[in-house]
Formats: sequence, structure tokens, C-alpha cells
Amino acid sequence: MTDPAFAPDDAGSRPLWLVEQGGDGPVWPAGVDPAFPRAAGFLGKAGQVCLLPGGDGVSGALFGLGRPRTPADRPARERFTLARAAEALPEGAWHLAGAPEGYDAAHGALAWLFAQYRFDRYKTADAPRARLVCPDGVDAAAVLAMAAGEYLARDLINTPASDMGPAELEQAARDLAARHGAGVTVVAGDELARDFPMIHAVGRAAGPGRGPRLIDLRFPGDGPAVTLVGKGVCFDTGGLDIKPASSMGLMKKDMGGAANVLGLAETLARMGRAGGLRVLIPAVENAIAGDAFRPGDVLTSRKGLTVEVNNTDAEGRLVLADALALAAEEAPALLVSMATLTGAARVALGPDLPPFFCDDDAVADALYQAGRDHADPIWRMPFWEPYEAMIEPAIADLDNAPGGGFAGAITAALFLRRFTDGAQVYAHFDIYGWQPTAAPGRPKGGAGQGMRAILHALPRIA
Repeated sequence: MTDPAFAPDDAGSRPLWLVEQGGDGPVWPAGVDPAFPRAAGFLGKAGQVCLLPGGDGVSGALFGLGRPRTPADRPARERFTLARAAEALPEGAWHLAGAPEGYDAAHGALAWLFAQYRFDRYKTADAPRARLVCPDGVDAAAVLAMAAGEYLARDLINTPASDMGPAELEQAARDLAARHGAGVTVVAGDELARDFPMIHAVGRAAGPGRGPRLIDLRFPGDGPAVTLVGKGVCFDTGGLDIKPASSMGLMKKDMGGAANVLGLAETLARMGRAGGLRVLIPAVENAIAGDAFRPGDVLTSRKGLTVEVNNTDAEGRLVLADALALAAEEAPALLVSMATLTGAARVALGPDLPPFFCDDDAVADALYQAGRDHADPIWRMPFWEPYEAMIEPAIADLDNAPGGGFAGAITAALFLRRFTDGAQVYAHFDIYGWQPTAAPGRPKGGAGQGMRAILHALPRIA
């Protein structure tokens, strides 16, 4: 993973002024002669750049922020506006010479670092050449920690399944643990059959070296009892209920939940806030072979609940269930699952707004507000109990894929909740983990979702 970085303070940086649109035109900052930018047509629109001439070429630049808004009220499409500067400005170091009162410089710095990200494992990729000096008053270490977590999540998701199977996902967890002094234990292969039978059933058909495993990452020290569980389906064929090619093309991202919990753990560790944190990842490949689990099979979970398999393509909730049952046995103060779980969530809210489920109103409010305040939008959906009957088949305790086509994200969340008894608070995030089209600070490809919402809510909820 390439670490995000600011330009050094002594880099001979050029000034960058941030300009809002006023009622009668741009609100010109002190020290800027408006004659040239006015003649150049600069209006202060969001993302607009105006290079200022100087004796040796470019002496500085203006960057438009658009209409005055608080970060929380800024439209989602503009939430990383300053990332456009990183992509558009000439090579070299830049510093913020002026910004409107109340401008969130830390958020702007994070946007700039997000724009610096490139996935260059398989080809040379030119990153934006303009670098930012960390603005005055901004906690550089905290911003870099958030960017590093995002970089890690993106890298893991972007890596194809040929190089990111269960073993490689385990290695990524071990690398994170080595960086930060955490411990890792792994239960793998046929050893899973006794204590984690559903993880074993889903992953047993994968080829040599790609067997299933449960990765258990623990950080030493005192801290709130928080456990993160991430779905680690490194590739999903759909199993015997095979997906069509059009649906299988992005299935390298089906371990996006695991990538996001590892990214969040990276951020917390860099901030010195990971004491007591536990991360569980059921890592599997849902493959097709003679010993693949079948439609109609009845599996017995770690918790003892039986599950009728009515679709092998609803495998994520099966592996998560065993991991959640293990997590709940320690009665954590907060148990969080993150998973690229249902197409129904995308139908409901699209790729950019992941739903989350939580029974505790205070915790749910804290998560929503933190996401709103820190440009990481999430939307609460209900554990709607009248739908419990939909996940109760005739011959087993639970159904992994109820028919009817309705409320798929809710029934999946209800299924998972059955395995969380003991946890004081449970929250589930049904993320997409992918940016389908490039946007400021968010290149097409793997994406973090919900990480900063959880990060900034944690002091209030755990």
C-alpha cells in the first residue's frame, strides 16, 4: 500500500486561494487582484480553477467552492470538491493562502489526499502531480490516518481475485497486525467444520490454496469493546446457483466488507484508538465443484440454528452468521458488520448511499450524523420485525434466500441479527464498496463506505 503524504512545509509552495460565489460574483480574498481572474471568466463555481500569472510562469491559483454551504449541507456530488484542485493544478507544492471563514480545511486536505490515490499494481499510473502542504491548524496525522485507511480498502477491493483470495486476504490482515502490534489467529480448511460449519460449507469447493478461513485480528490495550465483522467473499460465482456473466464481472469486490473493516482498523490504529478492537473476517471463495454446497441443503450454524439453503448465491449471510455468533459470545459493547450483501440495497438507494440497520436510536443517530458531517453518507433502514416470518422456512430455523423478491436488504439484515444475541448494540452496513464512475476524490473502482461515519461516531457510542 502506498502511503498518502503531504508536501513538506519547506517545499517552496505556491499559494492557492479558495473562493466562494457571492450574490454579485466571486468573494475575492484579501491579497488577490480580481482584474485577471475576472477577465479570465473565473466565477468561483465549484471546481473552477484560475491560474495566476507571475514573472516565472504560474505564481498562484484560485479555486472555486461554489455557493457558501456548511460541509454537511454541501451536495453529495460536491463533497470532495477540493480534489479537483489536486487533479488540475500544475506540478509542485501548494498551500492554502486563504479560505472563507468556517471552511473545513481538514476535509479539504482529506479530499486532496483521496485524489492522490492510484491503483498501480499492474501498470504505471501517474498520480496528480500537485501536492498540498498540510493547512495550518489541521491535524495532519489524523487526516493521513483516514486517507491511509481509504487507500488500503481501495487497494484490497481493486486487486483481482487471482491475487486476492482467502490466503492473500489473511496476509493483508497479518501485514496490518505487524504494522501495529496486533495479534492474528486463523482457523482454516477442514478445521472450520466443527466450530464454523457454514463458513466451511460455503468455501470448501475452492481449489488448492484457496480454502476458507476465519481471520481473527485483535489489538492489545484498553478501549471500548468494539468488534468489526467484514464479509470476505473473495470471489462469488454464485455457487451452483451460478451468476450470469453480467453479474459476475465485479465479484472481486465481494470482499468489500472485509476491506472496509481492515481500512477502518488501519485508521484507528494510526490514530492510537485501536486498543481492544477485534476484527473478524470469514474469508472464502464461493466456487463450483463436486463438493460445493447445494440448493436445498440444511446447514447447522455455530450458534446451533439450522439454515435451509434456498440459493447458493446468498452465501455472504451464511459466512457472516458464524463470525457474528463468535463475536457475540464476548458480549461486545458494539458489534458492527459490513458486507456487500444485497442487490436490493442498491435498488433501494443506489451505489453511493449504503443503508445501515441498528435498533438503538441513539447509536443510529450518532452514525447518521457522523456520516453527514464527514462526507460519508449513510441511510438508516429498519429491522422490520413483521418480515421475520419471511426468513423462517418450513423445514429449518432460517431461510437464507426467502422468495417473493421483496425487502431483500431487510430480510438479510434480520437474518444476521439472529446471530448477534449478547452484543449490547448491533449495527449492520450493506455497502456497495465500488465507485462506478469517477468523481472528485473518488476514482472508478474500490471505495470505502461507512468507515468515517463509524470512526467519528465511536466516541459517542462505545
